[in-house]
Amino acid sequence: MPTEPQPSSERVRIRRLPARGDYDPEAIAAILDEALICHVGFSAGGQVYVIPTIHARVGEVLYLHGSPASRMLKTLAGGGSCCVTVTLLDGVVLARSAFHHSLNYRSVVVLATATEVTDRARKREALHALVEQMIPGRSTSCRMPNDEELRRTTVLELPISEASAKIRTGPPGDDEPDYALDHWAGVIPLRLQANPPVADPALAAHVEMPSHVRGWSPGPGP
Repeated sequence: MPTEPQPSSERVRIRRLPARGDYDPEAIAAILDEALICHVGFSAGGQVYVIPTIHARVGEVLYLHGSPASRMLKTLAGGGSCCVTVTLLDGVVLARSAFHHSLNYRSVVVLATATEVTDRARKREALHALVEQMIPGRSTSCRMPNDEELRRTTVLELPISEASAKIRTGPPGDDEPDYALDHWAGVIPLRLQANPPVADPALAAHVEMPSHVRGWSPGPGP
């Protein structure tokens, strides 16, 4: 029988409710790919910060980008370690007891030390991936960074070699005596929904909405 994937290090082993842990690289990649935003935790000057930002995964590497003046990027480019997290919220779990109320979710934690990408071709590839992370197909329908914009952008890569997922699914788990209580219990499913696109007021009248915008919907890809 195949063995279950094991954590790559003790630092990412799920200790609280370990049955919810998932160390399968494909499961971790799927959650990272579906998420539109991540949070990066790091320490600078004796203060801990957690910053929301855009990310993109290519193979076993996670890319971050931003201004060279960014405190987060300067700290990480200088060898600072970080913790990157993403969370996808799938439902509100209502139990018979207040104690067992919960959320259904899929989350990932990545522990890594970043490296700055300085090769121009690789920076362009990373920025292409970041645009595609937002909406697949978008990189062919917008102007990609010119040389000056490339110079004004810092790109970092982080290995996804030390990571774990934690997932909760299903109904509430009440204590056995509470199942006799006459309180409604169940799950309110949640999903991210796209509303109809709103064109830029400055958009020329002849420019049509591309199919990747008109048909975009958040969630896992094909």
